[in-house]
Amino acid sequence: MRPGVLSGRDLAAALVVVVVWGVNFVVMKFALRDFTPFQLGAARYVFAVLPLLLFVRPPHIPWKWLAFYGLFQGVGQFGILFVALKVGMTAALASVLLQTQVFFTALFGFVLLHERASRPLQAGMVLAALGLSCFALNYLSPADGGAATTLAGFVLTLGAAAMWAMSNIVARHVQRGGVAYSPMAFVVWSSVFAILPFTLLSLVFDPEATRWQWTQARASSWLAVAYLGWVATILGYSLWTGLLKRHPANRVAPFSLGVPVVGLTTGMLVLGEAITSWQWAGITLVVAALACVMLGGLIKPR
Repeated sequence: MRPGVLSGRDLAAALVVVVVWGVNFVVMKFALRDFTPFQLGAARYVFAVLPLLLFVRPPHIPWKWLAFYGLFQGVGQFGILFVALKVGMTAALASVLLQTQVFFTALFGFVLLHERASRPLQAGMVLAALGLSCFALNYLSPADGGAATTLAGFVLTLGAAAMWAMSNIVARHVQRGGVAYSPMAFVVWSSVFAILPFTLLSLVFDPEATRWQWTQARASSWLAVAYLGWVATILGYSLWTGLLKRHPANRVAPFSLGVPVVGLTTGMLVLGEAITSWQWAGITLVVAALACVMLGGLIKPR
């Protein structure tokens, strides 16, 4: 197999991640009915580490990289994202804006890891940029659906995307060290480092009246937390980290562009969020970008 070309098994793993993470945003909205953002972050990672922490041995990786990954991917990405969803961001639009991590990953990969983007990836990123511009125009037009979000939610979601990109870079840096490790062990043990910061943030910033509201959470909210911890975190990030072990960060990251397609669809069907003409234009460009990235390596040699 040519370097950088995903096998059928890796492609299947990438598609599973797309579906799991696309549904993820609607699940977050359900969980935030009964949890504050920081409570949800702590609960998510408690579920992520238990009971697997009792059975999965720590990977042979310096603890600092586990801590960096847990802080960037856990507290950074999801802490900021949960706050964004609470202060003014729809599940559908969040699933799109978070994919700007592709651009952050390419930028950080170039600066920190000296990774170059292939021509199909460059073309795909141009199409993706046009698609995200369409979504941004939808946000800037309150009459066409943009009023459902706030500027604070918009900015925070972009910040969450940058944190996701940094976690990609950490995972890729660990892979470059040449140490063999289990992606699941990496995700489980790095998740430990997110629990305490989320707990402290909740104690410091959550109003006293909300600190114990999680004890009265509905069963559906606890099921949502279980999905976020076990499916979206353990399954999703184990597959994602495994892909980053075998391929460059800027080759794997564009696959996440499929997440908005699932996120927009589930947001429309489950939460009743409308898809506007600008969003349909963005979806078309994002799918074209994915096709360019996935098929470009096959078409070029022919």
